[in-house]
Amino acid sequence: MGTVGLNFGSPTSGQGFDVTATVSQIVTNLQKVETPWKNQLTALQSQDTALSNLGTLLSTVSTDLSSLTDFSGVMAQKTGSSSDNNVLELTSASSSAIAGTHTIAVASLAKTSSGYLTALADPSDELSGSVKIQVGAGVVHTINVSPANKTLGGLAAAINAAGIGVTASVLTDASGSRLSLVSGTSGALGNLRVTSSLADVTTPTASLAYKSVVTGIDAVLNVDGVDLKSASNTVTGLIPGLTFQLLAPSATIADGSLEVVQVVIGNDNSGVEAAVSKLVSDYNALIGAINTQQGRDASGDPEPLFGSPTLSLLHQQLMTAANLQNPNGYLNAVAQDATLSGSITIRVGTATAQTINVPESDTSVAGLAEAINAANMGVTAVVVTRNGESSITLQSQTAGPAGSLDVQSNLTATSDSISTSLNYTSSSNLSTLANLGSSVSAKDDGTLTFDQSTLDAALNSNFSGVLGFFQNAYSWGQTVSNILNSAGTKSSTGILSLAQKSNSSIESSLKKQISKQEASIADQQKRLTAELNQANQILQALPNQLNGMEMLYAAITGYNQKG
Repeated sequence: MGTVGLNFGSPTSGQGFDVTATVSQIVTNLQKVETPWKNQLTALQSQDTALSNLGTLLSTVSTDLSSLTDFSGVMAQKTGSSSDNNVLELTSASSSAIAGTHTIAVASLAKTSSGYLTALADPSDELSGSVKIQVGAGVVHTINVSPANKTLGGLAAAINAAGIGVTASVLTDASGSRLSLVSGTSGALGNLRVTSSLADVTTPTASLAYKSVVTGIDAVLNVDGVDLKSASNTVTGLIPGLTFQLLAPSATIADGSLEVVQVVIGNDNSGVEAAVSKLVSDYNALIGAINTQQGRDASGDPEPLFGSPTLSLLHQQLMTAANLQNPNGYLNAVAQDATLSGSITIRVGTATAQTINVPESDTSVAGLAEAINAANMGVTAVVVTRNGESSITLQSQTAGPAGSLDVQSNLTATSDSISTSLNYTSSSNLSTLANLGSSVSAKDDGTLTFDQSTLDAALNSNFSGVLGFFQNAYSWGQTVSNILNSAGTKSSTGILSLAQKSNSSIESSLKKQISKQEASIADQQKRLTAELNQANQILQALPNQLNGMEMLYAAITGYNQKG
């Protein structure tokens, strides 16, 4: 701490000194102890801004990837068209729909059974009797007229309230009012059988008989050469993943056959390519921000996170994600403490299949993985543990079709006296991002390049492989998604989140120290001001005191010192 020299001038001048300036100088010196704390606080706050920016960029990349890993995301979308929308209109195509062309001829549309009761001149007339209604081969329901439903409107309400699969309504025109019944099930299975013993009590007439107007029939169509029927004109399931609406029968051509409608289904390549392109672009923006933080600014000063282990760890995790290999397939997960038995047979490409028995020395999941790797058959087995369960993923060491895996599992896992079979599921024959046109840039800065033509070719030739690359269990997409989510600020244990928490703790401590010092300085400032004001008053009063002493001296001695 610096020292403050008080300059009172001539002590007998009566001028005193500037108390405010003196106190200000003392306070300034006292505040210098806060300087390193404030500098550290400023540096930490700059780090917070940088960490928050990285967290935002990381979240953006995670969101981009989720559009590809989400089962209902862009990979689920299909393009489709009908050659004649007057006959057949395509409603939807899910991810299970296979790209290709289908031919459909519509012989007849489905019809929904309906009919009505004899018309009444006055809809408010009271009725008596009952009506029995049966839908298809279902239960016969009897609706009796009662004081609460003795009119056509009341009877319609009673039928609708019964929930028997029939819609009742009163239709009125110039000829009178009649009770209309429409089956809630289209096609032949929804045919109505109605028996009426109703009578008009107010205006006695013949009984209210039921007349069938439309007989329920199924739609008849031919799909890809196969004669099929549909109970509804909204057809779902006849072609996997497709839903289409039948609007009219197909026209009959010269040879007497029906004109076919072509339904073309295609993969949404442009949507997937746009999603991957955005993922690569936003990933590169994140890597660029990390690279910037690893350098210095225009003034030559280090960036806020320069030399930070958090930055290095994040960069390492991202590079690991970019270079991660996608497994060819996996065994279903079992409890970590499960005991395995049996064997697994693996063939790589056209090579001779090899059978690996569960080693007696280690019957755990890890033991089997080690045995597979020790066989040196060109396959890498990796144990993946999640949520207390372990699984083995298999990765061929040969890229492309030549490295495809044929796996037959005769394995059993036993845990808590319960045995389950370990089945093998093929994931994808695409092993890295390079198969999708994305690879680490030659710039060696961690960024990725993107070749749309490579991805387009993969989508056209192996759409299911691209789908598996992003969406299958233990796939590249699912694994990298977990890496991104675990690293960001949304996870309480993420490296960015932990760095922010650490900074926040230190900042809180520094703020307390600064606040405590400021309170001490404020107290000292108050005391100094009072003490120096008192001293200043004494100095200002000295001339008067000296004059009084001289006058007293002269009166006693008769000697005038100023004479």
